[in-house]
Amino acid sequence: MRVKICGITRVEDGVEAARLGVDAIGLVFYPKSPRNVSIARASAIIAALPPFVTVVGLFVDATREWVDTVLAECALDMLQFHGEETPEFCASFKRPYLKAVRVKDSADLTAAARRYAGARALLADAFVEGVHGGTGTSFDWSLIPPDLPLPLILSGGLGPDNVEDAVRTVAVAAVDVSSGVESAKGIKDAARMAAFISGARHGSL
Repeated sequence: MRVKICGITRVEDGVEAARLGVDAIGLVFYPKSPRNVSIARASAIIAALPPFVTVVGLFVDATREWVDTVLAECALDMLQFHGEETPEFCASFKRPYLKAVRVKDSADLTAAARRYAGARALLADAFVEGVHGGTGTSFDWSLIPPDLPLPLILSGGLGPDNVEDAVRTVAVAAVDVSSGVESAKGIKDAARMAAFISGARHGSL
C-alpha cells in the first residue's frame, strides 16, 4: 500500500515523513489553502528529502504560467489537479499527473476515469461545497465502483484511526492524508504520521 502525506509546509515534517517510510509528499501551490507553500519553501523541502520520495505538486485551477513557474523552480515528480482543469491542460506539462475527484456519487468516478484516461490515477476526495480538499471530511466508500479503469487513491477524512479499515474495505492503490496527521493546519504530527503509515501498510497485508 502506497502512502502520500499531503500539505507538507515545513522541512522537518518532510524529512520526518520520509524517515517514517512515506512513498510521496504533497506540496500545495494554492494561495487559498492554509497549507500553501511558497516556491522558496517548497524548494527547501524538496532539497532536504532523501532519494526515492516522490514529490507531488498540487494545483487548483491554476494558470499555465503559474504551473510553468513552479516547475521551473521546483523539482516536482508529479502534478495533482484539484479543480476544473481539462484533460488537455493536465497532460500539457509532460509530467505524470493525478486528477482529484470530489465524490458525490459513483458516476463521478466512472465519468472521470473515462475523461482523464491519461491520468496516472484518480484521487477520490469528499465533496464539500466550495472547498477543494483538505477538509478532513470522509465520504461513503461504497460509492467507489469496483471496476474503474484507472488506479484509485483514497483521500478525504482518513487518519490513523480509520486507515487500516479503509484499505481492508476498498480496493485502492494508495491512500492520501493531510489534516488527519496534523496537530494544527499545515503542521504535521510525527506520531500520527507513523501511526497512519503503519495502519495503511498493516491493513493491506
